[in-house]
Amino acid sequence: MSKRAKQILLVTGMSGAGKSTVLRTLEDLGWEVVDNLPLLLLNRLLDTDPPEGDGDDRPLAIGIGTRTRAFDADSIVRRIKKLRDDRGYDLGTLYLDCAGAELERRYSETRRRHPLAQDRPAGDGIARERELLEPLRRWANRLIDTTNLSGNELAQKIRATFSGPGLGEPTLSVMSFGFARGLPANADLVFDMRFLRNPHWVDSLRPGTGKDKDVADYVAGDPAYADAVRRIEELLVTLIPRYRAEGKSYVTIAFGCTGGRHRSVHVAGRVAARLRDAGFSPTVAHRDLQTAPQDSLEGPPAAR
Repeated sequence: MSKRAKQILLVTGMSGAGKSTVLRTLEDLGWEVVDNLPLLLLNRLLDTDPPEGDGDDRPLAIGIGTRTRAFDADSIVRRIKKLRDDRGYDLGTLYLDCAGAELERRYSETRRRHPLAQDRPAGDGIARERELLEPLRRWANRLIDTTNLSGNELAQKIRATFSGPGLGEPTLSVMSFGFARGLPANADLVFDMRFLRNPHWVDSLRPGTGKDKDVADYVAGDPAYADAVRRIEELLVTLIPRYRAEGKSYVTIAFGCTGGRHRSVHVAGRVAARLRDAGFSPTVAHRDLQTAPQDSLEGPPAAR
């Protein structure tokens, strides 16, 4: 195996979905970055030893897209399999996806032409590119949907994901959210905490969040809480290693309640702590924690 890189990440996906942002962020993290490398030169790059003292232990990120010379998604998948199986590289594939309408908006704002639609509407090129990239999307072990992410948010996600262990280690994200404000786009597993009693309807607890002890104690005092959360924790401890065995090394676990400020925040923090005790290293994010409590979102309390 070449000493050029212990870790190799192929970065691909839809044009306009943020590949340049990802590669710049990885470079800032100390990765060696190569973009749009002709596929015929891939093996030569990996077989070439760097000059002495040139940081040969740096991980390597390779940007690949439909602009890449001799691009063929099926051929790329075959090359990835061969590199992983024959050479033992710690090799991952990151696919950047984005909704078509958002991609069209981005191209309109930047006044750039889509690479596959130089003389046609951007939507035509987006549809064609999505079709060409489908084999890579199916193969990728990491997928990030950037539809609702700003460039800064995408960079933060990349830093959180790739600042840690090797590509073979599962990177976990635990998040809370409010159903009233929509499902998170990147969630792999979603747990609905709305069966627990709601602190929103206790005047003294409403201004607080699930991080506050009085709110947490109220949520945990629900008769259904202990058994339900224990079962969720046991399920996750069982599933996460299986995801890793199947090559899915980026997993987002989302906990939702109505407003995303009380029940989901507490449970997300509790489960993340349990996963750390089990030897995992999750990051935690609370999507709607800073939103103001609104009776119109919470609705009237159900009779108990």
